[in-house]
Amino acid sequence: MSIIYGKRVRLRANERGDLKKFHEWVNDPEVTRGLALYLPMSMADEEKWFDAQRDPNEKPFAIEIRKGRVWKLIGNCGVFGIELTHRSGELGIMIGEKSEWDKGYGAEVMTLLLRHCFGTLNLNRAFLRVYADNVRAVRSYEKAGFVLEGRLREAVYKNGKYDDVLIMSVLRSEWASRSKEK
Repeated sequence: MSIIYGKRVRLRANERGDLKKFHEWVNDPEVTRGLALYLPMSMADEEKWFDAQRDPNEKPFAIEIRKGRVWKLIGNCGVFGIELTHRSGELGIMIGEKSEWDKGYGAEVMTLLLRHCFGTLNLNRAFLRVYADNVRAVRSYEKAGFVLEGRLREAVYKNGKYDDVLIMSVLRSEWASRSKEK
């Protein structure tokens, strides 16, 4: 697979050299507040994740933004849990570089992932899970075209409280209609 380019970001294959940054991010409580992670991760854990044998269609991507003449690593993303019979997959994203938060990169990344889901992987449905109190992420996903599908009430216990988990999705037909409008 080649690199996926957007207007301001690109998605490329993860490299072993990225692991040090990933390890830093997954151990930052501010970064993991919106993620399913809740225990510290060792570098060995990151290396196991990197070395894991996965379906080639579920290859995770590094997220980079252009800074002058170079590309800067700001996070990672991917499609996982692909169900071939149902042509469905779950999306995940982590913008770990906090100095790049609130700049619209998440919405652009999700738009690129949707293009990958429908244009490359031939999926019919892409979905994600997001904590209800992660308002910034919900807005970003809506901007990329995701719609609220449902709410799992008090489905997660994190930071001393229960929180709802929202299920959001985009169907191929919705993506195609949206793409034609642009």
